[in-house]
Amino acid sequence: MRMDRGAAYHKQMTEGSVAKLIVRLGIPTTISMLISNIYNLVDTYFVGTLGTSQQGATGILFTLQAILQAFAFMLGHGSGTHVARKLAEKDREGASNYVATAFYVGMGIGVLLLIFGIIFLGPFMQALGSSETILPYAKDYGLWVLLSAPFLIGSLILNNILRYEGKAFYAMIGLVSGALLNILGDYIFITVMGLGVFGAGMSTGISQTISFMILLVFFVLKAQTRLSPKLITFKKDVLSDIVVSGLPSFIRQGLASVSGGVLNNVTKPMGDAAVAAMSVVNRYSNFVMCVGLGVGQGFQPVAAYNYSSKNYDRVRRGCLFTLIFTTGVIGALSILTLLIPKQIVGAFNSDPEVIRLGETALVYAAWSLFVMPISVLANLTFQSIRKSWTATFLSLLRNGATFIPIIFILVYGFNLGFQGVALAQPVSDILTAAISAPFLIVLLVRLRKIGEKEQEKTPD
Repeated sequence: MRMDRGAAYHKQMTEGSVAKLIVRLGIPTTISMLISNIYNLVDTYFVGTLGTSQQGATGILFTLQAILQAFAFMLGHGSGTHVARKLAEKDREGASNYVATAFYVGMGIGVLLLIFGIIFLGPFMQALGSSETILPYAKDYGLWVLLSAPFLIGSLILNNILRYEGKAFYAMIGLVSGALLNILGDYIFITVMGLGVFGAGMSTGISQTISFMILLVFFVLKAQTRLSPKLITFKKDVLSDIVVSGLPSFIRQGLASVSGGVLNNVTKPMGDAAVAAMSVVNRYSNFVMCVGLGVGQGFQPVAAYNYSSKNYDRVRRGCLFTLIFTTGVIGALSILTLLIPKQIVGAFNSDPEVIRLGETALVYAAWSLFVMPISVLANLTFQSIRKSWTATFLSLLRNGATFIPIIFILVYGFNLGFQGVALAQPVSDILTAAISAPFLIVLLVRLRKIGEKEQEKTPD
């Protein structure tokens, strides 16, 4: 049965239209990310009805969840690229070694964070930035996030492995089910039962656990690889493969948390309206970015498998299609944003000052979104073809090496105030795209040349 799955997977990845394959794998991932973003907005809304300190607790716990996701994405993407390689080599046992090792290591990290997090719950929440007034609510929410930590990490690892095995639809069902259950749980536990922030945390913990169970069932029924503990290996090459290949994902996720903290602290002295305006702009920008990132992640398993199978022209054509497709879609959304920025900000917040500040910042962000696909695709492509150090360098740019110095230079060096805050991320995005573009161009030229040489070696 697994042999049949392997043959079908090989045919799916190496034959037929690469464009249709990428869209088919990318759309479920995009839907998953969009639904997750919608959940974040809904969760913030429900908790926001309880009070300012209660809503502040969600920000503290989003940081904790980002830390958990950083480990999960490192292990999921890191193992996934090598799963694709091993499956291309028809080595299912070797692929399963990567899957089992990443999965159980991830679950182990989750258990350790659960134990130490609960033992030191108060100091842990304070270390994440909780004030004395927010702390009681952060502890209520944090308890449930920590209890479900192994399941969150495990579900994201399973989700990524399913995607790399071409089962993006099943990965989507697992994550979307969890997000929808979380929204329903927020309504029941907060609005109906009046459990407050404790109820919001309970909803998160229960929904993540159920999502994990759904993904585990799909994995057992549909995946080529296996999760038997007997397949765990602590060989140095396997562990280093996972960590090195997953490092760009860890950096991307980790720096997103760091840059968010820097942005909030720089903006805080400018007033609550400035903080709220940037919150709206960033949430909307992330929502638009889901399209580029989702389709780009649909390209990842295609790139990883075909690169390992030496179908270099297929990788090149897939990369070009993904770039054109995501640029077109995000470009259209950016144009819409430029036409109605005031209305978009007003849909999230009715405060006139927030709308005034947010409108300016959103216009700046919309211009930078046009070039976003370049940097996103370059990063994901190099990671997929196991050029990990190049991918790691590119991961350092957007939220780290460019954004952090730029926001300090614009705000404090040029004394631009809120204008500097609003310009920092767009300038960083444009600079990141400019640095990433040559890497992507050189790779595409190289793939074309290698592909031509491979064709010359093949007899007619």
